[in-house]
Amino acid sequence: MVIAHPLAFAFGLLGNIVSFMVYLAPVPTFYRIFKKKSTEGFQAVPYVVALFSAMLWIYYALLKSNAFLLITINTVGCVIESIYIIIFIIYAAQKARKKAIKLMLVLNVGVFSFILLTSFFFSKGAKRLQIMGWVCGAFAVSVSAAPLSIMRLVIRTKSVEYMPFSLSFFLTLSSVMWFAYGMFIKDLFVALPNVLGFSFGTSQMILYAIYMNKGKTNVAIDQEMPQVTDAVKPSAVGGAPDQIHPVDIEPELSRGSAVESQKRAELGGVQAAPNAPSRKGDDMV
Repeated sequence: MVIAHPLAFAFGLLGNIVSFMVYLAPVPTFYRIFKKKSTEGFQAVPYVVALFSAMLWIYYALLKSNAFLLITINTVGCVIESIYIIIFIIYAAQKARKKAIKLMLVLNVGVFSFILLTSFFFSKGAKRLQIMGWVCGAFAVSVSAAPLSIMRLVIRTKSVEYMPFSLSFFLTLSSVMWFAYGMFIKDLFVALPNVLGFSFGTSQMILYAIYMNKGKTNVAIDQEMPQVTDAVKPSAVGGAPDQIHPVDIEPELSRGSAVESQKRAELGGVQAAPNAPSRKGDDMV
């Protein structure tokens, strides 16, 4: 194995370590699924997409010379994500199980096979590598935009409950490592998507700094008013703080809002703000 730049190996190795930690972030979530024998409100989409991304990068790295560090982390990612998906399929309800299997067949089998075959038969050499670079880069950019939904939720609810700082920090750190690695090996397809990942990661940490104190204020207010207790709980939506991927919790928030408004009306006619999600103490800030 020949490394183009001495620092490329260092940043690639650090990128492997940090990315491995990020891959392991959902372990508490799946341990919870295993204990409860139910997937509750979790979805398989993030894990199927992560598996597809790792498969694309392995194919790209195999076409490219001196990309051993890309192969190692994405191979590990394929194994870990496959285990998550298997656990999900075992404990999911029938409808969710069918949906997950169908998504895997379409994305991980159908789409990947199409990309593999078309790039193999209709291009070769440097042209094939360039095509796969664009495919991987475009997909990485689209995946990097995923945090927008959770950032929007944080702004709406004024709560960082579903956006743990540690995850945002490690995702940002991972983007820095892989950007540096891509620059040192002179591969813009590896480097440039991580610019967007760094931007979103930094934005998440800024949002955390803005709203973390408001969350503490809400907890203090809630402790003073124990009679108002039907706010949305993490267990209702499966969004434990250790969850790596955002889940669709807005329908649950809406139902929580209706219950909260009714209870407040019964307790003394306190009017909740229009369209305000029901979070403990949010409408009192």
